[in-house]
Amino acid sequence: MQTTKYPQRFAIDMREYLPERAEHGGRVRWHRSRETTENVVDFSANMNPYPPDIPWTPDLSALKDYPDDRYEELKEVISRTFGRDAAEVTVGNGSVELIRAFCYAVLGPGDAACIETPTFAEYEVAVRLAGGRCVRGDEGATVRFLCNPNNPTGALLSRMEVCRALDTVARHGGYLFLDEAFIELADPRQSLVDLPHENLFVLRSLTKSFAVPGIRFGYGFGNPELIDRIERVRLPWTVNTFAESFAIEAFCHYDLLEESRKRIGEERAWLSRRLEELGLVCAPPSANYILVEIPMESGMLSERLLSRGILVRDCQSFGLPHHIRVAVRTREENRQLIEALEACLH
Repeated sequence: MQTTKYPQRFAIDMREYLPERAEHGGRVRWHRSRETTENVVDFSANMNPYPPDIPWTPDLSALKDYPDDRYEELKEVISRTFGRDAAEVTVGNGSVELIRAFCYAVLGPGDAACIETPTFAEYEVAVRLAGGRCVRGDEGATVRFLCNPNNPTGALLSRMEVCRALDTVARHGGYLFLDEAFIELADPRQSLVDLPHENLFVLRSLTKSFAVPGIRFGYGFGNPELIDRIERVRLPWTVNTFAESFAIEAFCHYDLLEESRKRIGEERAWLSRRLEELGLVCAPPSANYILVEIPMESGMLSERLLSRGILVRDCQSFGLPHHIRVAVRTREENRQLIEALEACLH
């Protein structure tokens, strides 16, 4: 039997085409596995420090069956929660899967995507994997990515400002990809989740708001035609049975996030004030994380803090070599961060 041998040039081109993997926070399990950093407090991942108490117990008997890959019950629950039609809902294994599925669904080779930095690195990775190219201006772009509130800066645009951006994109016949992964912990009044629009896709994440990063669950909203295309390119069965059942229960308690937002707002104000008392400059925060400008290389400070059991997000990968991003956590944990910073900055 003859084997087809691909030319060496093809292999080289493929290696050059593939983008590097994006850097992320949340590597606390890896750090805790090292003997010297066993007790680490994770300020690098932005989870709700006061998540609703969800009465959920995994049903082990559910593991014997495949999930329903159409996720009809789950989509019905989401549609009722947000007042959308189930045909306008898609679900996935975290936000990243849906970012990539969206790009595969709407971008072709050479298509332009507008990404304003600094922002979430997975947008660019997904665009390049789909064969697209990244540009800074949105004129002529097939997609404009907008993270609201933005990661890592925390900048929150008003609903009116986002609508203006949508109008601009729509005039050029493109899509606005609106990532609202953190808006539930900031100000949901600024969300466009309730706005059906043929040029809009809204991405949400259960991971952040209910503090369940191990579940891996994201969801999004768009017009039925766009959702159908996304569902066609999405890998089958990526939302596992436990993630599906937890999500259904969480959406039944969605209103409890109001208390989370209130407590986060109080703690965010306290932490921002204490950081500024240390002489640090904070970007105006809106969600459950704060971008902090520091008077040294971010890698150096990150290492010093880690030696004291504090893991922060080094923002070099965002193109911000003198910034760290810290999550808003509980008062006791935030005190530990301030004490560690006092020691490491002097």
